[in-house]
Amino acid sequence: MSRKMIAALTAATGALALAVAAGQAQAQSQGAAAPAANDYSKTESWLCWPGQDDACAIDNTTTVVAADGTMTTETWQANPDAAIDCFYVYPTVSNDPGVISDMVANDEERRVVAQQLARFGSQCRVYAPLYRQFTLTALRAVVMGAALPSGPRPNTGYQDVVDAWNHYLEHENKGRGVVLIGHSQGSGVLTQLIANEIDGKPVQERLISALLIGTNLPVKRGEATGTFKSVPLCQAPGQIGCAVSYVSFRADQPPPANSRFGVITGAGAETMEAACVNPAALAGGKADLHAYLASSGTLLGSSDAPAAWVKDGPEVTTPFVSVPGLLSAECVRKDGFHYLAVTTNADPADPRTDTIAGDVAQNGVVARDWGLHLIDVNLAMGDLVKMVETQGAAYLAKHAHH
Repeated sequence: MSRKMIAALTAATGALALAVAAGQAQAQSQGAAAPAANDYSKTESWLCWPGQDDACAIDNTTTVVAADGTMTTETWQANPDAAIDCFYVYPTVSNDPGVISDMVANDEERRVVAQQLARFGSQCRVYAPLYRQFTLTALRAVVMGAALPSGPRPNTGYQDVVDAWNHYLEHENKGRGVVLIGHSQGSGVLTQLIANEIDGKPVQERLISALLIGTNLPVKRGEATGTFKSVPLCQAPGQIGCAVSYVSFRADQPPPANSRFGVITGAGAETMEAACVNPAALAGGKADLHAYLASSGTLLGSSDAPAAWVKDGPEVTTPFVSVPGLLSAECVRKDGFHYLAVTTNADPADPRTDTIAGDVAQNGVVARDWGLHLIDVNLAMGDLVKMVETQGAAYLAKHAHH
């Protein structure tokens, strides 16, 4: 199995895998001294910081491929004067050798920010701290039953994010509304941050929304609350102080019995389910997705992108592709799972490819227990950005006279 495929396989740090890994690592790391705190007053401790030429200062130009195969170019620019902020925690991507990563941004950290975060810069000032996350190296060891590398405690990453959040609040926020954005391990860290530092506290008034994507966020079955006391799931455009969470699977490849996503296990499993909010249809139902897909390869640079986006069409040279009307999704409850079912609206008259990359594969075999975890965010990026725009306007209107 290639290194890229191993990386792709282990990138999908679901709640189950992370909990097992963290628990085992914690047991093996008892007594290990906590490393010194990071200095988040230094911009080098951040992947993205407003006004910097950093990981978020990328080219988001997109080729829009219409249903008739016509291609047009969509430009993009950040808004340095945005009136709200976004605070992002990235998923498990580090290939560093220890249990926790170092504080040096490598290609994997920069790549995931390009795929999952930079586009939000049209709506908000973007903050993305580096943090000493639980690494792919350690997760691979758990998945393969090998011994974990030695190192500090795996909860270091959470404490790093708390420190970064507190620095942001003290020095940068100045009462502004903020959107929390995470994926996979990042969503797990933000879930803890909300529960411990935000939920029911005065700072909650500044929470525009929390995008906790690619994680099994527990809620009461059929309801909008569960994990948090006072942060419900988003159910309408313009609703603020709410959360969006989902895990994605192909509609014709639903979660198998051993799925890592879309289900709650352990305590509360009898009454709780994994949250599913469709960013394209907050009130429920099926809707077209406004996806922004990498034009070549998936989140971690796998080589399974389509050979051509349009049969016999020109090569796409922009970093991103949008395919309006090709993908749709709805939240589905099936066999005990709750997930975002993604359909490719194949039409024989549509010359566009029906091959959408995003599966985790091992030796050419799709690992269906991971679903479309690698592209959870890409699939609905346009919908998420639009939602943040609408929520930001609602937040600013509410606070205009305060």
